Amino acid sequence: MKYLTLAAGLAALALSGCGGSSSGSKSTVDTVTKAELGEKLFSDKNLSFNRSQSCATCHDPERGFIDARRNDASDGDRASPASLGDNGTSIGDRNAPTAAYMAFSKDFAKGTRERSPSQQTSGVGEYSGYLGGQFWDGRAKDLAAQAGGPPTNPDEMGMPDKASVVARIQENEGYITSFKALYGETIFDDSDAAYDAIADAIGEFESKNADVFYPFDSKYDQSLTGDYIYDPASPAALGKTLFFSSDFTCGACHLLRDNLKDRGEIFTSFEYHNIGVPENTDLRAVNGVAEDFVDLGLALNPAIPDSEKTENEGKFKVPTMRNVAVTAPYMHNGVFDTLEAVLAFYEHAKIRARQQNNPQLANTTLNPETNQAFRAAEVDRNIEHELLGGNDLNLTPERIKAFECFLMTLTDKRYESLLDAQKVTECGI
Repeated sequence: MKYLTLAAGLAALALSGCGGSSSGSKSTVDTVTKAELGEKLFSDKNLSFNRSQSCATCHDPERGFIDARRNDASDGDRASPASLGDNGTSIGDRNAPTAAYMAFSKDFAKGTRERSPSQQTSGVGEYSGYLGGQFWDGRAKDLAAQAGGPPTNPDEMGMPDKASVVARIQENEGYITSFKALYGETIFDDSDAAYDAIADAIGEFESKNADVFYPFDSKYDQSLTGDYIYDPASPAALGKTLFFSSDFTCGACHLLRDNLKDRGEIFTSFEYHNIGVPENTDLRAVNGVAEDFVDLGLALNPAIPDSEKTENEGKFKVPTMRNVAVTAPYMHNGVFDTLEAVLAFYEHAKIRARQQNNPQLANTTLNPETNQAFRAAEVDRNIEHELLGGNDLNLTPERIKAFECFLMTLTDKRYESLLDAQKVTECGI
């Protein structure tokens, strides 16, 4: 894993393990940068109540910045799609999204987005609604705000309050030296200000470290510079053609740039949509969430005015497709384990959109993970039927495989070893 080159600056953070206790000696080094400080904080388990969990626990840098642990506290042989908390028992209700490429998500705000002709949106028009932010519902305005959430979340790192987190920081002389140098000698006089500084440093690490969080070095990126050529006869090449064709509406939500040859494509628009994802009943069976609870997504964001909550029920932020082949499970609640199931769901959603008066016809597409019909949407209001029904071609098994193969080529170079070797061969990549 290539992290920041800390050089002599690491001496200022004389830590042991993932955060460790104070060394008791004052560093002679002036300071580290905010991003370098944030790197240490990102992996520091001391910022959780039982000192067992860090940001990196649920956003593992070696696994595409997702939680790759087995998290079902009630059954050690089955992985949960949501993260296990520091207390060893709490399980959340949403799938931990990747932290990779999230530096490009603008601050959460309401606005419009013009979709260019290259984004296959004929008949769909511009997007108007909320954009950007962090978390599935955008409740954190930016990366710093996001970083400040988990430490005091009882289902995550479990610290009782901000002051307790700051007290953990003050156990370490290296941290004290660095925070005072970077944020002022009086930074620890105000616990809220010190806590904000902790979150700010982590946000700086995520936004400033391109090699780690956004290298843009996948096979797709290499193809744009001529360093990789798709085999024209391969399923991956077919998938690429289909993705960028006018026969599918993928680009309406999963393309941000106008220029298809732009290496800076994030493969998400950071828009919010309800695509009719079913409830994850397996997750709800183990996480203790009330049976009558419905995850309303964006409508639960406290920044949404009461007058707009109903129209935003069921909407979630569009995730990036970069590294998607190695960052299962999928959807906001982790209801699908495979890309094959995700793609089959989109075929189901297309039929559902076109047969709203005959919903039983949508059940003709089966979930390949269960060999049963897809369950009904958890939130059946505000579903984007126009977008979902806009595909001109059907997602046949051949096309589903082709799409999956293309998505595999969006994997960062350092994560290619995580790809299924047999599928790599079958895809011709």
